[in-house]
This record gives sequence, structure tokens and C-alpha cells, in this order.
Amino acid sequence: MADTRAFLDEVGRWAAGDTGGDTAGALSVSLGLRTAVLLEGPSDHAAVEALAAARGRDLAAEGVCVVSMGGAMSIARYAELLGPPGLDLRLTGLCDVREQGFYERGLRRAGAPDQDFFVCVADLEDELIRALGTARVEEIIEAEGDLRPWQTFLNQPAQHGRPRHQQLRRFLGTKKGRKIRYGTLLVEALDGARVPAPLEDLLGSL
Repeated sequence: MADTRAFLDEVGRWAAGDTGGDTAGALSVSLGLRTAVLLEGPSDHAAVEALAAARGRDLAAEGVCVVSMGGAMSIARYAELLGPPGLDLRLTGLCDVREQGFYERGLRRAGAPDQDFFVCVADLEDELIRALGTARVEEIIEAEGDLRPWQTFLNQPAQHGRPRHQQLRRFLGTKKGRKIRYGTLLVEALDGARVPAPLEDLLGSL
């Protein structure tokens, strides 16, 4: 049986302009896919997968593929390929409030409903920081051995006087791979009652 990684690789090539629709379609059927979760980037992907794992769910076995689009501007392209005009999968996902209108237009052009997309106020990292509280996030940073880089970051003039949650959100994006790693770590630290609403609603819709 085909694996989800092969499908995602094929969809990535297809979205980049290579011919790959037939192969992606065949893999979709082989995998029994019914839903595509469209996410802006790999940190969101890591968070969704981490929450699903914490809930004991195997999304791939449920016919759900989680797709990192490589940027919000790709929504129209992925909706066209994976939604009604293409593989006709049900589409859902997360978006940031500043990009909500862009998502709505892209989904509308693809003939896909937008009510299954859940909106983060700033982004998912901001939602997770507010859910956990800044003190808990700083504890996680220290436990991960990132205390010194965090303290160095705080000493930068641009960070002086900024709210702590904004400093934390910016810090997570200052090094390649950090947002992905902390996307998993912050979700794993959540109390079930404090899961951010967009993430909770997304998983509940699957």
C-alpha cells in the first residue's frame, strides 16, 4: 500500500507545476483519502500531528492527510488540486486572521467551502503561547537548553519594552527549525482543557 509521504511528495511536485495529477490521484485512492488538512507551514503541521498523536489518533489511517503548503499564498493552488476541481477531497485547515480573506477567495475559486477553516488570531504559535502562559513557555525553553539564546534575544534593543508573549513568538521564529520543534513541544505541554480553540476545532472536525 502506498504511504502518505509518497502522496505528499507527489502533491508538492504537482503544485510546483510538474505533471503529477494522475499519480497523486492513484495514491489518494490507494490510501483511502477523504480529507486534506491545509496548513501554512511545517510548524503548524507539527502541532496538528502532535495533538492527534496525544489523542491516540492515526490520521492517515482515518483517510486524512496533513499538507504543509509552504506559505499562505499557496491556498488557491492547493485547493484547486486537492478540492472539487482536482482530487475532490474535503478541505479543512488553519489560517491566520490577517490572511482569512485571501483564504476565502482562494477556496471560493476552487468551489470549496470555507467554514471548515479555523482562524488563529495572529498565528498558531501565538495561540499556543497564550494557552500555556508565558512562564510555562519559558520553562520549556529552559528545559530544551535554549535559555542562553533566549536571554541573548531579550537583550536586543528591538525587544526592550515589548510584551513577553510577543517576544516569545518572535524568538520561536529566529532560527531555522525552531518553530517546528516548538510546535510539537508546546502542544505536548498543553492541558487538554487549554488546547487553543482553532486547533481543538480543527481536530474535532476530522
